Amino acid sequence: MVAFPFAGPPGVIWSATHRPGDKLVNKVQQLLFLELNEINFEFLQQYIAKGELPNFRDFLARHGFDETQSEQNYDELEPWIQWVTAHTGLTYAEHGVFRLGDIVGTDIPQIWEQLEEAGLKVGAVSPMNAKYRLHEPAFFIPDPWTDTGVCAGGLDTRFYQAIRQAVNDNATGGLNKKSVLDFAVGGLRNASPLNYPAYLKLAGAARGKAWSKALFLDQVLTDLFVRLVRGKKPDFATLFLNAGAHIQHHYMFNSAVYDGPHRNPAWYVHPDEDPLLDVYRLYDRILGQVQRAFPQARLMLATGLHQEPYGKTSFYWRLTDHAAFLRQLDVPFQSVEPRMSRDFLVSCASVEEANDAERRLLLAKAEDGTPIFTVDNRGADLFVMLSYPNDIPEGIAVIAGNNRIENLRRHAAFVAIKNGDHNGIGYFSDSGSAGSERTGSFPLAGIPDRIRVALGVNGRRSAA
Repeated sequence: MVAFPFAGPPGVIWSATHRPGDKLVNKVQQLLFLELNEINFEFLQQYIAKGELPNFRDFLARHGFDETQSEQNYDELEPWIQWVTAHTGLTYAEHGVFRLGDIVGTDIPQIWEQLEEAGLKVGAVSPMNAKYRLHEPAFFIPDPWTDTGVCAGGLDTRFYQAIRQAVNDNATGGLNKKSVLDFAVGGLRNASPLNYPAYLKLAGAARGKAWSKALFLDQVLTDLFVRLVRGKKPDFATLFLNAGAHIQHHYMFNSAVYDGPHRNPAWYVHPDEDPLLDVYRLYDRILGQVQRAFPQARLMLATGLHQEPYGKTSFYWRLTDHAAFLRQLDVPFQSVEPRMSRDFLVSCASVEEANDAERRLLLAKAEDGTPIFTVDNRGADLFVMLSYPNDIPEGIAVIAGNNRIENLRRHAAFVAIKNGDHNGIGYFSDSGSAGSERTGSFPLAGIPDRIRVALGVNGRRSAA
């Protein structure tokens, strides 16, 4: 028998014992894991120095933070790769999950199943690239891009479906009528009255501040998480928030703590706006909200990666109707599924059909000679990115062999100008540690071990 003591709130020590295959019988301190995707802690510190972010200031002063290390190859520095690592304890070379949504084709044990097997009740809201494989979770609501199961009540499931439609159709249109109703009902069910003023402010700002919609969604997800944790009382639960990553990618050049040479055009965002400060203030309020709601819980924060300023101007575009555009290029396919931002998945009837689809997609070029797509051929499926990097001139056509599509701009929705680039260093902070106990740096794959030790569960899983 192995005992794992770990620190709880000041003056309290919790412990649990566990034999392989045993159920945990000792009470464990509730552990809540906030996944703040790609947030830059150096930026946090600079805003704190300006008098901002009081909850982060106090949390980091008490508990410090460590750096996490992930992959070395830039092509492998994607959040949907790193969060699989953070959830499984396996590096990319071990888990092999390269694309968003690909986790559903694997049976890799994730931290939630490992803890459930040890007798703990677990929950998750919007974990990136995670598969639903649990038997009796407190709740499991997946991210908007991964086609996996949902464990929630009927209203919450419909609320999730509305969120999924809104996120995937964000650049090309609004919610359909059913999703509007489901989102409204779900929002009223979950929104904390204490956050009503914040919701009204964000809704009012949405027309002039496009990033307000991402802030609104992360606050809704937080209120949903708090309600579910209060009601279901899981031993371990995770909340994934993505607005910070989205806003850094698109608006970093407007930040008061960015000191580089680039600036966003005024038509894109007003020079006096600081969207990064807006999202960091939101996350500061969320940290305080979770601390107040669960004062006895142990909190862990992690970012997976962080972002650094991008060195050139690059535009992001998204097809408005993926299937119709592919048909005009005579690309064979069975189905098309939009993914995050510029990406989409093309499913074909056979490997031969996929090869033909890949050939036709790679033929497609704008009239200026720039390729339109990059393609990852995975057998009968293609993972495709609309990779045209420039501002699309009005009237420019797409040519692919004998096919010609007039005016590409009518078929593509502007998403953003790229400001932030991925960096493999992430950050981790734990309320179970004092600031003086920082180790400095550890592999991102070590996070599940830290969670298991904190909860008194032994054993690192492998990809076998």
